[in-house]
Amino acid sequence: MEIVAEAGNGQEACELIEQHQPDVAVLDIQMPKMSGIEVTRWLRTHRLTTGVLVLTAYDDEPYVQAVLQAGANGYVLKSSDPQEIVQAVIDVFQGKSVLDPVLTQKFMAQLARKPEPSITDDLSERELQVLALTSKGFTNKAIAAQLSISDRTVQNHLANIFSKLQAESRTEAVMKAVSLGLIYPDRPRVE
Repeated sequence: MEIVAEAGNGQEACELIEQHQPDVAVLDIQMPKMSGIEVTRWLRTHRLTTGVLVLTAYDDEPYVQAVLQAGANGYVLKSSDPQEIVQAVIDVFQGKSVLDPVLTQKFMAQLARKPEPSITDDLSERELQVLALTSKGFTNKAIAAQLSISDRTVQNHLANIFSKLQAESRTEAVMKAVSLGLIYPDRPRVE
């Protein structure tokens, strides 16, 4: 792992990302001139392939939702163990989605208190397979390879899953599916 640049504000971050094209950009939400959310939107608008990991002290749902909707690949709290932060950078580099375990627990508890969404149709067996692989952080391409289907078919399954679960993101779909007992999270690894 190599640090190729360090920015003092969001605008400088955009310039350095464009110049160095790093594999992963680690951003905070609150930065001078441009927020981490604005930098993430800028990256996605300019179709840069840099993965985005937000490392911040903010654990409020609106921040998490805004960052993920802007196109970030991960969201980790600054209070995390340094090794967890390093692993989050590696996971984003590998194309996985990352959500801090503290936030996952918090949002799962919130979902458990909310009434279940009305699911008009049950998820198909294939949609459950796609959802289970999504919950493990696999990209569409990796899911397609594992299930011997095309990327486009994975996208179609995800669109159906989002519709049936009334979810707007991969993370929200996974969290709802877990809270409804449709899929079960893996037990944490002990190293």
